[in-house]
Amino acid sequence: MTTAQTDEERRLGEMRARALAELATIEASDALEEWRTRYLGRERGELTSVLKGLGKLPGDDRKRVGQAANEVKVALEQALEARRGELRQRDQASALERERLDVTLPGRTIPRGHTHPLSLVTRDLARIFRQMGFEVYQGPEVETDYYNFQALNIPQDHPARDMQDTFWVAPGQILLRTQTSPNQIRIMEKMRPPVRAIVPGRVYRNEAIDASHEAVFHQVEGLLIDETCTMAELRGVVERLARELFGANRKVRFRPSYFPFTEPSAEFDMDCINCNGAGCRICKYSGWLEMGGSGMVDPRVLRGVGYDPSVYRGFAFGLGIERIAMLRYGIDDIRYFAGNDLRFLRQFS
Repeated sequence: MTTAQTDEERRLGEMRARALAELATIEASDALEEWRTRYLGRERGELTSVLKGLGKLPGDDRKRVGQAANEVKVALEQALEARRGELRQRDQASALERERLDVTLPGRTIPRGHTHPLSLVTRDLARIFRQMGFEVYQGPEVETDYYNFQALNIPQDHPARDMQDTFWVAPGQILLRTQTSPNQIRIMEKMRPPVRAIVPGRVYRNEAIDASHEAVFHQVEGLLIDETCTMAELRGVVERLARELFGANRKVRFRPSYFPFTEPSAEFDMDCINCNGAGCRICKYSGWLEMGGSGMVDPRVLRGVGYDPSVYRGFAFGLGIERIAMLRYGIDDIRYFAGNDLRFLRQFS
């Protein structure tokens, strides 16, 4: 055995012992990769440098040293995989321990929710009108210009459109509805009289937001169509509504007004729930609180849906749900309803 051969074999033995000793102390994956590069790397690994020098050895020595180098390589690779598996198992066990759930612990208490005041009012409105024989319907919030304006006797360039500036999706064609009244048309198109319907829902207008105005608010629309229908019956419905909501002694008055889709038209007021008509700050010392608008359905609207005005007549009315909630609960700022303030919402159940 030559001296060169003895040196190479000794070098391989020392490398193997040193590498295995270092491997046993490694505790992290990044350090494991550094170890692999140092000993088994293709470019600068220590074992690779030995293999590159085989060409300088005589034939018999080259074979013997090459065989020894391969044995060292196999031993190091096997030790590397074994250590990698040990670290992987350790990490998995550690992760399981961190994520372990103690099923004996009591669950987290889910806080009790609170019904929004507008939902409470809407629910009461539906109950009251169902007792009077009305059905509750829903309609789309994104409307066409036809249903929101034209079918309600509000053609293009009509001055009434100025009072209902809205948000257009497709200018002149599609818009966010400014009122729940378009559902009058949708309901009458699908039904033959008698019709008794209310439609609560969200509406949109381009308003300057303050304590009494919002760009997004809620209305309830009412419609009754039959062969015999009068303003007296409209007044009876409005009085019943006011007394169910605010007490049996409430009084109602009608004031002449104008709406494009009703004729005659009237706004209806209720005597002030705070001063009982004597006059106070809430009613601006008039003794009355404005509730909503109403009137007999215009014959042109009836003809537009295929109803014969000489046979059928009807009335429609609408009022703001926020307005009712503010009066019922003594709320002085309409912005509270959409403010998502839990301090406000927790007052209601």
